[in-house]
Amino acid sequence: MSNITEIQQAILALPEADYLQFRRWFSELDWAKWDRQIEADSENGKLDFLITEALEAKEEGTLKDL
Repeated sequence: MSNITEIQQAILALPEADYLQFRRWFSELDWAKWDRQIEADSENGKLDFLITEALEAKEEGTLKDL
């Protein structure tokens, strides 16, 4: 596999239409990875503090409607 510098140079050399297609693909890949991480963190209880904070804010009357 190419090293990162070669990959970067190849990206910079892409025609605009191909670059836009690559950027869209990479963004979707990045968001999918983020979604998997959030799901894993949620399943492992790493985000439970958010629920606790929201319930405490609701009880205190400081919870803001979105």
